[in-house]
Amino acid sequence: MNHITSTVELFLIAMLIVFSVPYLIWRGLRTEYYAPLVVVQIICGILLGPGVLGAIFPDAHAAVFNPQVIGALNGVAWWAVMIFVFIAGLELDLSQAWKYRIETGVTAGLSLVVPLAFGAVAAIGLLRFPGWAGPGGQEWQVVLGIGMACAVTALPILMLFMEKLEILRQPLGQRILRYASLDDIAIWGVLALILLDWDRLGRQAIFVVGFTVAAIAIRALMKRIPEPDRWYVSLIWLAACGFAGDWSGLHFMVGAFLAGVILDQSWFDRAKMDQFRDHILLAIMPVFFLSTGLRTQWDLGGAAVFLAAGVLLFASVAGKLAGVHLAGRILKWRKGEASLIGWLLQTKALIMIIFANILLDRQIITNDAFTALLLMAVGSTMLTIPMVTQLLKPGQKPPA
Repeated sequence: MNHITSTVELFLIAMLIVFSVPYLIWRGLRTEYYAPLVVVQIICGILLGPGVLGAIFPDAHAAVFNPQVIGALNGVAWWAVMIFVFIAGLELDLSQAWKYRIETGVTAGLSLVVPLAFGAVAAIGLLRFPGWAGPGGQEWQVVLGIGMACAVTALPILMLFMEKLEILRQPLGQRILRYASLDDIAIWGVLALILLDWDRLGRQAIFVVGFTVAAIAIRALMKRIPEPDRWYVSLIWLAACGFAGDWSGLHFMVGAFLAGVILDQSWFDRAKMDQFRDHILLAIMPVFFLSTGLRTQWDLGGAAVFLAAGVLLFASVAGKLAGVHLAGRILKWRKGEASLIGWLLQTKALIMIIFANILLDRQIITNDAFTALLLMAVGSTMLTIPMVTQLLKPGQKPPA
């Protein structure tokens, strides 16, 4: 009797691939120094997409990644990335940024505006050719979106990297967190501007008012319940904010970030929060990487996409380094600090991928532009550890 593979079985085959292939590559090739597991997972997501594996084995790819399986994977990916963005918002500590507001404002401002300008110029160049602007985006949205993608710093991955480099709890690490935290707020603010929908302006006004009232109520509730209940209630709050954000046209990930940012991280045990973030990265974020990889396309040709990725990578890295060096000159930093801080702040990884996913969801950019941004994020993140390790003083370098 012939066995017809069920959707559940195909889903589990996809999950088997998602978790086994990146791990075997990461361990087998010992890529930890230049490509941590999270980077290998992103690369594997691209390779498993329709542009690579799908082009080599189209029938097998279509059989495993059929619409039902993709729908199931997307559901897991949506919830995974909502939790991850929620934690990113929750971990923001703006009190320290305010305490050192002049230094933080100058550094965060220049490290955001300069690479944004570099990226916007690159985007204007790309728009001279067809295939990069999506049908739902105006030119200013594409330029600002790609520019901001070049300016993004991946705060959660930056924390993981600094922990690996053993500088997270040092004064330098705390300074870098302040800069990245302020930029994180600006990034989501610019995203809200890009997504502003005049046809849904009434809904977005209702969201702002409703969220403000609900935020006051949830903060009052959180202060009165024990910590174990706070974790559970925060997930209810997350789902509600995600729904409200998407209903208003701002996207569910904007709602997820706001859900976290209005809560105080002091209400949650720091060690438990670190474990929770690590468990999300371990258990369900790989599904998001695969889901992201399945959206990559190479309709304009591999050469064009790689060329665009290279241009964007240069704009991203050069812009971030230029902005931080300018801040260092103004603030009279010690020699070498600007390069070290700049290379850490140019880390893209997850937050930029999430940002690019939103631009693609709203059809502001095309799949080819999304693929180029994804490759740029991978290249940026892979550069971080090798470059920073060379810049750290001998006593600061992580053990071999």
